[in-house]
Amino acid sequence: MKHLLVVSNSIELVRLYAEDIVCIEAGGNYSTFVLVGGEQRLVLFQLGQLERMMGEQLAEEAGAFVRVGRSLIVNLSYIYFINLNRQQLLLRDPSHHQHETQKASLESLKKLKEFIEGNNTRMEDHEQGTV
Repeated sequence: MKHLLVVSNSIELVRLYAEDIVCIEAGGNYSTFVLVGGEQRLVLFQLGQLERMMGEQLAEEAGAFVRVGRSLIVNLSYIYFINLNRQQLLLRDPSHHQHETQKASLESLKKLKEFIEGNNTRMEDHEQGTV
């Protein structure tokens, strides 16, 4: 069963299927969801708050997401390319052939790369967490 993430405050409500979320970018007291197809949705929540909501609402689907450093949560299914020298993470939406380039710290990308290499065959079994 697909789980919906419901993000709601006093003035707006957003409902998103986990599989439609490519990544979430931090921006101070707000965050931006980058969705399949390239749509972006700004919400008035900090990344840590959204991380908690995802853990509570998405059940096992929360395991598809990992926090990369302080400013990014990525859906592991969309990771296409990691370049440590450039500190670059490329996320790809295969159905729409769109790419999202993210910058991240060298240390965060190293941990992410090692995590993926070590869990390549069992990616769906990992716990949501920070790398």
